[in-house]
Amino acid sequence: MNKDMKIWAVSNQKGGVGKTTTVVSLGGLLSSWGYKTLLVDLDPHGSLTSYFKHNPDTIKLSVYNVFQNASRKHKDFNPRPYILKTEFPELSILPASTAIATLDRQVASLGGMGLVISNALAEVADDYDFVIIDSSPMLGVLMVNALAACDYLLVPVTTEYLALQGLDKIINTIKMVFKSRKTPPGFKIIPTMFDKRTKAAMGCRASVLEKYPENAWDQYIPIDTKLREASSLGVPASIYDSTSKAVSSYSNLLDELLEKNASNG
Repeated sequence: MNKDMKIWAVSNQKGGVGKTTTVVSLGGLLSSWGYKTLLVDLDPHGSLTSYFKHNPDTIKLSVYNVFQNASRKHKDFNPRPYILKTEFPELSILPASTAIATLDRQVASLGGMGLVISNALAEVADDYDFVIIDSSPMLGVLMVNALAACDYLLVPVTTEYLALQGLDKIINTIKMVFKSRKTPPGFKIIPTMFDKRTKAAMGCRASVLEKYPENAWDQYIPIDTKLREASSLGVPASIYDSTSKAVSSYSNLLDELLEKNASNG
Protein backbone atom coordinates (compact mmCIF):
# COMPACT_ATOMS: atom_id res chain seq x y z
CA MET A 1 0.00 0.00 0.00
CA ASN A 2 1.18 3.51 -0.78
CA LYS A 3 2.44 4.64 2.63
CA ASP A 4 1.47 8.21 1.83
CA MET A 5 -2.27 7.44 1.99
CA LYS A 6 -3.46 7.46 5.59
CA ILE A 7 -6.43 5.46 6.84
CA TRP A 8 -8.37 6.48 9.92
CA ALA A 9 -11.24 4.49 11.40
CA VAL A 10 -13.98 5.86 13.64
CA SER A 11 -15.47 3.26 15.93
CA ASN A 12 -17.53 2.72 19.04
CA GLN A 13 -19.76 -0.19 20.05
CA LYS A 14 -22.36 2.24 21.37
CA GLY A 15 -24.62 4.08 18.95
CA GLY A 16 -25.52 7.75 19.03
CA VAL A 17 -22.05 8.99 19.98
CA GLY A 18 -21.38 11.11 16.91
CA LYS A 19 -19.49 8.49 14.91
CA THR A 20 -20.86 9.38 11.48
CA THR A 21 -20.81 13.09 12.28
CA THR A 22 -17.11 12.78 13.09
CA VAL A 23 -16.41 10.94 9.82
CA VAL A 24 -18.27 13.53 7.74
CA SER A 25 -16.87 16.53 9.61
CA LEU A 26 -13.26 15.42 9.31
CA GLY A 27 -13.79 14.30 5.73
CA GLY A 28 -15.38 17.62 4.81
CA LEU A 29 -12.50 19.54 6.37
CA LEU A 30 -9.84 17.40 4.69
CA SER A 31 -11.45 17.81 1.29
CA SER A 32 -11.91 21.56 1.72
CA TRP A 33 -8.23 21.79 2.70
CA GLY A 34 -7.33 20.19 -0.63
CA TYR A 35 -6.81 16.56 0.40
CA LYS A 36 -8.32 13.85 -1.80
CA THR A 37 -10.53 12.04 0.67
CA LEU A 38 -12.49 8.80 0.57
CA LEU A 39 -15.16 7.96 3.15
CA VAL A 40 -15.97 4.26 3.61
CA ASP A 41 -19.25 3.12 5.15
CA LEU A 42 -18.87 -0.18 7.02
CA ASP A 43 -21.92 0.28 9.23
CA PRO A 44 -25.00 -1.80 8.24
CA HIS A 45 -27.18 1.11 9.38
CA GLY A 46 -25.74 3.05 6.43
CA SER A 47 -25.88 6.42 8.21
CA LEU A 48 -22.90 7.73 6.25
CA THR A 49 -24.46 6.56 3.00
CA SER A 50 -27.78 8.18 3.94
CA TYR A 51 -25.99 11.42 4.87
CA PHE A 52 -25.03 11.84 1.22
CA LYS A 53 -28.58 11.08 0.04
CA HIS A 54 -28.13 7.44 -1.01
CA ASN A 55 -30.52 4.80 0.28
CA PRO A 56 -28.63 1.83 1.79
CA ASP A 57 -31.78 -0.32 1.43
CA THR A 58 -31.95 0.08 -2.35
CA ILE A 59 -28.42 0.96 -3.47
CA LYS A 60 -27.19 -1.52 -6.07
CA LEU A 61 -23.43 -1.01 -6.00
CA SER A 62 -21.72 -0.70 -2.64
CA VAL A 63 -18.96 -2.00 -0.39
CA TYR A 64 -20.98 -5.25 -0.25
CA ASN A 65 -19.87 -5.93 -3.82
CA VAL A 66 -16.24 -5.65 -2.73
CA PHE A 67 -16.79 -8.39 -0.15
CA GLN A 68 -18.64 -10.53 -2.71
CA ASN A 69 -15.86 -10.13 -5.27
CA ALA A 70 -13.21 -10.87 -2.67
CA SER A 71 -14.88 -14.18 -1.83
CA ARG A 72 -14.75 -15.50 -5.40
CA LYS A 73 -12.14 -17.89 -6.72
CA HIS A 74 -10.53 -15.12 -8.75
CA LYS A 75 -10.42 -12.51 -6.04
CA ASP A 76 -11.15 -8.93 -7.14
CA PHE A 77 -10.61 -6.29 -4.48
CA ASN A 78 -10.89 -3.26 -6.79
CA PRO A 79 -13.41 -0.88 -5.14
CA ARG A 80 -13.36 1.77 -7.91
CA PRO A 81 -16.61 0.64 -9.63
CA TYR A 82 -18.46 1.20 -6.36
CA ILE A 83 -16.98 4.52 -5.27
CA LEU A 84 -19.24 7.53 -5.77
CA LYS A 85 -18.19 11.12 -6.12
CA THR A 86 -20.05 13.58 -3.92
CA GLU A 87 -20.98 17.08 -5.00
CA PHE A 88 -18.07 18.34 -2.92
CA PRO A 89 -14.65 18.55 -4.60
CA GLU A 90 -12.06 15.98 -3.48
CA LEU A 91 -14.66 14.03 -1.44
CA SER A 92 -15.84 10.55 -2.46
CA ILE A 93 -17.72 7.76 -0.70
CA LEU A 94 -17.73 3.99 -0.82
CA PRO A 95 -21.33 3.48 0.31
CA ALA A 96 -22.91 0.70 2.32
CA SER A 97 -25.79 -1.55 1.50
CA THR A 98 -27.80 -2.95 4.39
CA ALA A 99 -26.85 -6.35 2.93
CA ILE A 100 -23.46 -6.06 4.64
CA ALA A 101 -25.29 -7.00 7.84
CA THR A 102 -25.40 -10.57 6.48
CA LEU A 103 -21.63 -10.89 6.10
CA ASP A 104 -21.05 -12.35 9.55
CA ARG A 105 -23.41 -15.22 8.69
CA GLN A 106 -21.50 -15.81 5.44
CA VAL A 107 -17.99 -15.79 6.87
CA ALA A 108 -17.80 -19.56 7.38
CA SER A 109 -18.55 -20.24 3.71
CA LEU A 110 -16.58 -17.30 2.34
CA GLY A 111 -13.34 -18.00 4.19
CA GLY A 112 -11.00 -15.44 5.75
CA MET A 113 -12.52 -12.01 5.23
CA GLY A 114 -10.69 -9.86 7.78
CA LEU A 115 -8.42 -8.09 5.28
CA VAL A 116 -10.88 -7.36 2.48
CA ILE A 117 -10.94 -3.60 3.13
CA SER A 118 -7.17 -3.44 3.61
CA ASN A 119 -6.71 -5.12 0.23
CA ALA A 120 -9.36 -2.96 -1.43
CA LEU A 121 -7.84 0.27 -0.16
CA ALA A 122 -4.41 -0.86 -1.35
CA GLU A 123 -5.91 -0.84 -4.86
CA VAL A 124 -6.71 2.88 -4.61
CA ALA A 125 -3.72 4.01 -2.56
CA ASP A 126 -2.57 6.33 -5.34
CA ASP A 127 -6.01 7.93 -5.68
CA TYR A 128 -6.45 9.42 -2.21
CA ASP A 129 -4.55 11.21 0.52
CA PHE A 130 -6.88 10.10 3.30
CA VAL A 131 -9.49 7.43 3.92
CA ILE A 132 -11.89 7.61 6.86
CA ILE A 133 -13.87 4.48 7.75
CA ASP A 134 -17.21 4.62 9.53
CA SER A 135 -16.98 1.32 11.41
CA SER A 136 -19.77 -1.02 12.37
CA PRO A 137 -20.70 -0.81 16.08
CA MET A 138 -20.83 -4.61 16.30
CA LEU A 139 -17.75 -6.77 16.85
CA GLY A 140 -17.72 -8.88 13.71
CA VAL A 141 -16.20 -9.05 10.26
CA LEU A 142 -16.94 -5.38 9.49
CA MET A 143 -15.36 -3.94 12.64
CA VAL A 144 -12.41 -6.31 12.27
CA ASN A 145 -11.92 -5.03 8.71
CA ALA A 146 -11.98 -1.41 9.89
CA LEU A 147 -9.51 -2.04 12.71
CA ALA A 148 -7.25 -4.16 10.49
CA ALA A 149 -7.09 -1.48 7.79
CA CYS A 150 -6.56 1.67 9.84
CA ASP A 151 -3.37 3.53 10.66
CA TYR A 152 -5.11 5.38 13.48
CA LEU A 153 -8.40 5.03 15.35
CA LEU A 154 -10.79 7.64 16.71
CA VAL A 155 -13.28 6.66 19.42
CA PRO A 156 -16.06 9.23 19.86
CA VAL A 157 -17.79 9.07 23.24
CA THR A 158 -20.59 11.24 24.55
CA THR A 159 -19.94 12.87 27.91
CA GLU A 160 -22.59 10.94 29.84
CA TYR A 161 -22.17 8.12 32.29
CA LEU A 162 -23.92 5.42 30.26
CA ALA A 163 -21.53 6.08 27.38
CA LEU A 164 -18.54 5.90 29.72
CA GLN A 165 -19.66 2.46 30.87
CA GLY A 166 -19.45 1.28 27.27
CA LEU A 167 -16.07 2.91 26.71
CA ASP A 168 -14.14 0.17 28.53
CA LYS A 169 -15.83 -2.36 26.24
CA ILE A 170 -14.69 -0.75 23.00
CA ILE A 171 -11.18 -0.12 24.37
CA ASN A 172 -10.88 -3.80 25.31
CA THR A 173 -12.17 -4.79 21.88
CA ILE A 174 -9.66 -2.50 20.18
CA LYS A 175 -6.75 -3.91 22.14
CA MET A 176 -7.88 -7.48 21.46
CA VAL A 177 -8.08 -6.94 17.68
CA PHE A 178 -4.88 -4.92 17.57
CA LYS A 179 -2.94 -7.78 19.20
CA SER A 180 -2.84 -9.51 15.81
CA ARG A 181 -1.00 -6.57 14.24
CA LYS A 182 2.77 -6.22 14.32
CA THR A 183 2.52 -2.50 15.00
CA PRO A 184 -0.79 -1.69 16.73
CA PRO A 185 -2.22 1.68 15.64
CA GLY A 186 -2.65 4.45 18.13
CA PHE A 187 -6.11 5.63 19.13
CA LYS A 188 -7.70 8.78 20.45
CA ILE A 189 -10.88 9.10 22.53
CA ILE A 190 -12.93 12.09 21.38
CA PRO A 191 -15.47 13.57 23.83
CA THR A 192 -18.55 14.57 21.81
CA MET A 193 -21.84 16.39 22.41
CA PHE A 194 -20.21 18.15 25.33
CA ASP A 195 -22.28 20.66 27.28
CA LYS A 196 -20.05 22.61 29.65
CA ARG A 197 -23.12 23.96 31.48
CA THR A 198 -23.82 20.58 33.08
CA LYS A 199 -21.96 19.01 35.99
CA ALA A 200 -22.51 15.55 34.50
CA ALA A 201 -20.69 16.44 31.30
CA MET A 202 -17.84 18.07 33.20
CA GLY A 203 -17.54 15.04 35.47
CA CYS A 204 -17.61 12.56 32.59
CA ARG A 205 -14.94 14.44 30.68
CA ALA A 206 -12.75 14.57 33.78
CA SER A 207 -13.20 10.82 34.25
CA VAL A 208 -12.10 10.08 30.68
CA LEU A 209 -9.03 12.30 31.01
CA GLU A 210 -8.12 10.67 34.32
CA LYS A 211 -8.64 7.08 33.20
CA TYR A 212 -7.09 7.39 29.73
CA PRO A 213 -4.53 10.21 30.07
CA GLU A 214 -2.50 9.10 27.05
CA ASN A 215 -5.44 8.46 24.73
CA ALA A 216 -8.09 11.02 25.66
CA TRP A 217 -8.20 14.19 23.58
CA ASP A 218 -7.84 17.15 25.93
CA GLN A 219 -10.45 19.15 23.99
CA TYR A 220 -14.03 18.23 23.03
CA ILE A 221 -16.75 18.55 20.39
CA PRO A 222 -19.54 20.73 21.82
CA ILE A 223 -23.26 20.33 21.31
CA ASP A 224 -24.02 22.35 18.19
CA THR A 225 -27.33 22.56 16.30
CA LYS A 226 -25.35 23.38 13.14
CA LEU A 227 -24.32 19.73 12.96
CA ARG A 228 -27.95 18.61 12.79
CA GLU A 229 -28.80 21.29 10.24
CA ALA A 230 -25.87 20.26 8.05
CA SER A 231 -26.91 16.62 8.30
CA SER A 232 -30.48 17.37 7.19
CA LEU A 233 -29.09 19.00 4.06
CA GLY A 234 -26.49 16.32 3.36
CA VAL A 235 -23.66 18.83 3.59
CA PRO A 236 -20.50 18.48 5.71
CA ALA A 237 -20.72 20.90 8.64
CA SER A 238 -17.45 22.55 7.63
CA ILE A 239 -19.04 23.53 4.31
CA TYR A 240 -22.46 24.37 5.78
CA ASP A 241 -21.07 26.74 8.41
CA SER A 242 -17.30 26.94 8.73
CA THR A 243 -17.61 29.32 11.69
CA SER A 244 -19.65 27.03 13.94
CA LYS A 245 -18.30 25.94 17.32
CA ALA A 246 -18.28 22.26 16.43
CA VAL A 247 -16.42 22.86 13.17
CA SER A 248 -13.85 24.90 15.05
CA SER A 249 -13.34 21.97 17.42
CA TYR A 250 -13.11 19.45 14.58
CA SER A 251 -10.56 21.75 12.93
CA ASN A 252 -8.47 21.68 16.09
CA LEU A 253 -8.73 17.90 16.19
CA LEU A 254 -7.72 17.63 12.54
CA ASP A 255 -4.73 19.92 13.10
CA GLU A 256 -3.54 17.55 15.82
CA LEU A 257 -4.10 14.48 13.68
CA LEU A 258 -2.23 15.97 10.74
CA GLU A 259 0.60 17.00 13.01
CA LYS A 260 0.77 13.48 14.40
CA ASN A 261 0.59 12.10 10.87
CA ALA A 262 3.52 14.29 9.79
CA SER A 263 5.65 13.32 12.80
CA ASN A 264 4.99 9.62 12.11
CA GLY A 265 6.04 10.06 8.51
